[in-house]
Amino acid sequence: MWKEKVLEYENQMIDDLKGLLSIESVRDDSKASKEAPVGPGPREALNYMYEIAHRDGFSTHDVDHIAGRIEAGMGEDVLGILCHVDVVPAGDGWDSNPFDPVVTDDAIIARGTLDDKGPTIAAYYAIKILNEMNVDWKKRIHMIIGTDEESDWKCTDRYFKTEEMPTLGFAPDAEFPVIHGEKGITTFDLVQNKVAEDTDEPDYELLHFESGQRYNMVPDHAEAKVLVKENMTDVIQNFEYFLENRHLQGDSTVDSGILILSVEGKAVHGMDPSLGVNAGLYLLKFLSTLNLNKCAKDFVEFNQRYLFDSHFGEKMGMKYHIDVMGDVTTNIGVIKYDKDNAGCYGVNLRYPEGFEFEEAIDRFSDEIKELGFDLELGKVQKPHYVDKNDPFVETLVKAYRNQTGDMTEPYTIGGGTYARNLDKGVAFGAMFEDTEDLMHQKNEYMTRKQLINATSIYLEAIYALCVEE
Repeated sequence: MWKEKVLEYENQMIDDLKGLLSIESVRDDSKASKEAPVGPGPREALNYMYEIAHRDGFSTHDVDHIAGRIEAGMGEDVLGILCHVDVVPAGDGWDSNPFDPVVTDDAIIARGTLDDKGPTIAAYYAIKILNEMNVDWKKRIHMIIGTDEESDWKCTDRYFKTEEMPTLGFAPDAEFPVIHGEKGITTFDLVQNKVAEDTDEPDYELLHFESGQRYNMVPDHAEAKVLVKENMTDVIQNFEYFLENRHLQGDSTVDSGILILSVEGKAVHGMDPSLGVNAGLYLLKFLSTLNLNKCAKDFVEFNQRYLFDSHFGEKMGMKYHIDVMGDVTTNIGVIKYDKDNAGCYGVNLRYPEGFEFEEAIDRFSDEIKELGFDLELGKVQKPHYVDKNDPFVETLVKAYRNQTGDMTEPYTIGGGTYARNLDKGVAFGAMFEDTEDLMHQKNEYMTRKQLINATSIYLEAIYALCVEE
C-alpha cells in the first residue's frame, strides 16, 4: 500500500530533490552574516525547504536563519524528525558537476543525495502524503532542519535553547533499520607551540604543508613545499619510489627552486578512518625520511610517533573497545604547517560508552607538552544510547521489516547524527544494506529505488507513531 502511494509522487519528489541538490550549501564563514549565520548556501537551502512547505500548506517556524521547522499534525506529544541541508565540500574527481544534479533511469547523482538532502526529501514527502490523505493525527510533527550539521552543530545548539524538545524522534541521516546508539564525538587541535631554532644547516626546509578541510573527513589531497638545497633529483626519485611502494598517486614539480610534492588519498567519513587513505599522513611519512629543519622535523616525527597508521587511538594510548558500540577512532582531518608559525593537527575522536574520556585527554595533553605541543579541546558530545527494546524503536523496526522483509537488528555506530540532540532519539535510514556509501566522497548518489523505499518506510513508521496511536 505505502509504496504504491509513494510512486504516485515520484516525479514531484525528484523535482523537489533536484532543486535542493542544486544549492551549494557548504558552510562559508567568510560570507557569514546575521541573515546567513553559516554562509549564504545553507541559508538558501533552509529557505528552499520553507518554500516547498508553504507551497504544500504547512506552517514553518524560523530560528535565527540557522535552523527551523516544518509543522504538521495535531496532538500533545511531538515527533521530531531532525534533518540537515548543509553539505561537506564537493572535493575533486567528480564525473559531473556535484551541484548540477544528474538524474538517470536508476539514480540521482549530486553532493548531498545521501547526506542528507535525499533522506530529508524522503521524510518530508512521507509527511506530505499522510497530510494529503487527511489522516486523523494523534501527534504533532516538527520536521527540524539544521544548516551546520557537518561542522559545529551551531544550528541545533541554537534551536534547542528556545524551542520545544520533541517527546521522541529520529534523524533520517544514517542506515536502516535503526541506529540506537552513537559514540561520543569531539575535535581537538594538537598545536606546535613554538618554532624551534636550527643548530646546524639542514639539507631541506619545509616551507608549507596543507591537507584536509574538515575534521570529520579523511583528507584525499596533501601538498608540501620544500626548499631543497642539494640532491633535488634524488629526492624526487625517492618520492616516486615511495608512491609506487605504497600504491599511492602523487606528483612532484619544481618551481623556482622549491620542490612541490603532492599525494592523493581516499576521502571517507571520519567515523572509520581505516576505510580511507589519509593523504596528509602519508606525505608526512615521506617527509620524515628527509633531514628537515628542526621545527619541521619535530612536526613530522610527531606524526610518526602518534598518528600514522593508528586509526583506533593506539599510538595516543587511547585504544578502547566495547562490543555494543565498538572502538575508539581517531581521524586526522586537518593538517597545516608553515615555517613561520609551526604546525597543527586537527583530530576528530569518537568514543564508546565506558571510555574514560577526560582522563585520556588529560594524560595525552600532559605527555605531548614535553614535545612542544598543546592540546586545544573543542566541543564534546557524549555518547548517546536508547534501549533497542524500547517500544518506539520497535515501532520503527517493524515498519522497516514490513517494507523490506529484512530482519536485521538495530545497532550502534561511530557516526554522529542529530538524533543525539533528543532525549529519546535514534537514527533511522535512509541507507540500506546494498547502498554504496559515498557520503563525503566523490560521485555521491542515491538510487530511485532507495528514495522510494525510504519514503515508504517513513510513511508506515510515521503513520504508526502519529496516527494509529
